[in-house]
Amino acid sequence: MLKIQGQRGKDVCDRELGVTRRDILRVGSTGLLGLSLPNLLRLEAQAASGEAKAKSVIMVYLQGGPSHLDLWDPKENVPDNVRSAFNPISTKLPGVKFTEVLPKLAEVNDRFTMIRSMSYTPNGLFNHTAAIYQMMTGYTTDKVSPSGQLEPPSPKDFPNFGSNIIRLRPSQEPMLPFVMLPRPLQESGVVGKGGTAGFLGKAFDPYTLYPPGDDLKMDKMDNINVDDLKLRPDVFAARLERRARLRDIVNKQMPEIDKAVANFKLDEYYDQALGLVVSGRAREAFNLGAESEATRELYGRNTFGQSCLLARRLVEAGTRVVEVVWPKVANSDNHSWDHHVGLTQRMKNQSGPMLDAGLSGLITDLDQRGLLEETLVVCVGEFGRSPQKGVSTSGNGNSADGRDHWPYCYTAVVAGAGVKRGHVHGKSDKTASAPLEDPVHPGQLLATIYESFGIAPDTIVYNHLNQPRELVKAESVGGLLA
Repeated sequence: MLKIQGQRGKDVCDRELGVTRRDILRVGSTGLLGLSLPNLLRLEAQAASGEAKAKSVIMVYLQGGPSHLDLWDPKENVPDNVRSAFNPISTKLPGVKFTEVLPKLAEVNDRFTMIRSMSYTPNGLFNHTAAIYQMMTGYTTDKVSPSGQLEPPSPKDFPNFGSNIIRLRPSQEPMLPFVMLPRPLQESGVVGKGGTAGFLGKAFDPYTLYPPGDDLKMDKMDNINVDDLKLRPDVFAARLERRARLRDIVNKQMPEIDKAVANFKLDEYYDQALGLVVSGRAREAFNLGAESEATRELYGRNTFGQSCLLARRLVEAGTRVVEVVWPKVANSDNHSWDHHVGLTQRMKNQSGPMLDAGLSGLITDLDQRGLLEETLVVCVGEFGRSPQKGVSTSGNGNSADGRDHWPYCYTAVVAGAGVKRGHVHGKSDKTASAPLEDPVHPGQLLATIYESFGIAPDTIVYNHLNQPRELVKAESVGGLLA
């Protein structure tokens, strides 16, 4: 079913706009396009009644492409150049193995679903930027070279999924709706591609929290600066609110101007910004010092772990979407997931322990606080790593202890908001080279995120040329939501 919220060229949040002839035609074609009219009505009713499972989503984005064979899909009885250097360990689920790199996650995998069959065919998507853009937007752009490099961000880009969510499910709280931290999506000099609202406009861009300092500075989250969320010392809250009332009085005397700018919803945006600053709610959410030492240690005292902790504080305060981007440039060494060389040492001593503590801490903490029931957690990278070590799949050089890019099969973790607990979806073949069962395209994962909010994945939005576009051209992953 293709569902259009609003008329051609109008804001999809204009709920007062009626059903158009095009809407009727599209509803009539639902059976042909995969989503039946009953499913559409179910989603619509679910959203209207507040029964959508997810109220918030935390995307833990492992930019760089982690090796699934060395983390959570190890294989035994395979050639030496495929087998992980790490020993397999048992988990809470009988028969499901992780590697010794993830002992803490092995103790909590009864609380999440693993998708071991993430897969797509790389048409120009072998490099990070293009694959990141696809994962974050559900689309690829026209300007994709064979290696996958893309042009910088553009106002014409498709929106990040978080921008679509906050537009279609605006928050009612005086809180930042969408936050991205602690660094931008990046490969080499291409910074932020797939991380903006694109053609939706800057009003739906994320609030970006990128603390200064080198990526290897592990305590940078202790120096968060959110001065733009503070009142100036000489402006008291009451004084600021008086100014707002004065603005209202002036506006009432200018009906023609009000009428001219009504569609821009200036009052709504102003009131949201005013409430955000005056309430102090956002500033307090960023105060990691309010957490106990035990909680901070649970997540790991490093940039990634404390970013996961901050994500929990933000959704607890009312933020709708948080994207925690792995705090290292995609194509880099030391703490990154781009393990072309030195995989064993780097994963064992750097990236592996940080992921293990941060993600397990996030899932455990959300669950203990009762927040996991309404918070969707998704952990995924743009692709996996090649089953064979030392071979080139993307044109990069790889050592005998390195794996290249591999989009044909990799793993994602999904938890909360009605997702099945202790479940493994899909299965990889004997070398984790391809899915044996239930392949899942990145677009399907995005469709599942939308559906968890009660949003039909094929809802229509209009781009900068007033052309209709679905949120994502995919159906949600069947059987994932309990």
